[in-house]
Amino acid sequence: MKIPDKRLHMLLLLLLLLLISMVLSASIGVADISSADTGRIILERVLGISAGEEVEDSWRAIILNIRLPRVILGLLVGASLATAGVAFQGLLQNPLADPYTIGVSSGAAVGATLAFLLPLAGLVPQVLVVPVFGFLGGGAALFAVYQLAKVGGKVPVVTLLLAGVVISSFLSAIISILMIFAGEALRGIFFWLAGGLAGRGWSHVAIITPYFLLGSSILFFYTRDLNLILMGEEAASSLGVEVERVKKIVLIAASGVTAAAVSVSGMIGFAGLIVPHAMRIVVGPDHRYLLPASALAGGIFLIWADVFARMFLAPSEIPVGIITAFLGAPFFMYLLRKKRHDYRF
Repeated sequence: MKIPDKRLHMLLLLLLLLLISMVLSASIGVADISSADTGRIILERVLGISAGEEVEDSWRAIILNIRLPRVILGLLVGASLATAGVAFQGLLQNPLADPYTIGVSSGAAVGATLAFLLPLAGLVPQVLVVPVFGFLGGGAALFAVYQLAKVGGKVPVVTLLLAGVVISSFLSAIISILMIFAGEALRGIFFWLAGGLAGRGWSHVAIITPYFLLGSSILFFYTRDLNLILMGEEAASSLGVEVERVKKIVLIAASGVTAAAVSVSGMIGFAGLIVPHAMRIVVGPDHRYLLPASALAGGIFLIWADVFARMFLAPSEIPVGIITAFLGAPFFMYLLRKKRHDYRF
């Protein structure tokens, strides 16, 4: 009789924790709605099960139109950043790599900043302009990094990292210059760069969902190749992996989900760095388990970071990017201190 893999049990536990987190976080807010009522409202919408007459219509509106889309967006953004972090760390064989290493997030930030400054508010709603410009900026940054790093048709890992750092620094300088001339748009740019989910709705969920599903599916398809690349590019090539082709596909897929996440939430750091490290300790370095575990844990992490961001100084909000940095840095130091002997890359 085959013994069930403990890693599968961990994935199921993470999935259960994610579902519980979604219901509990959607019930937390200024309006006092119990988690039981929140669960009934969600089941009513998903399965058509009546929530009962005791559930007020105003509660339905709050849960379905304000809190639930924000929770789902937090799930998708956290899962996107964590998934991309796993891909970048495995592909670049660098434990410090994350979705911001390649410069994609900086490119998205430049695009979003331009969207705040250009006089498009009267033509297209800003809720659509900022994500579109952010995604285009991220794609342009990836193209620039790839072309700069390419040497004789190949992309060496060290060259790619250096190109990402250079492009990211250059784009950060552009953002600083744009902010100097921002005028009244400076406040909006600042809060977007700080990262957050305030004011987001179903339209933002619709923007990120296809990119996350497509990008994460592509990355999961190449988990075996990522496992072999960890052995070294020469060893992977000898085992049948087309290393340069895999690099290009993984870079595009991981950068796509990063750009989509950044375009709807702004700059949210640490989720793509600490979550893969934590899950690597829990489920090991095998990307077949590490990738889905990181996606689930990334969603849980950002959902609760957003709850803390909107409740700590309620009714005012703290940008969730600040919360992830405050939570992420000590947690990362704790992992390094307590688990450094168990850590495998």
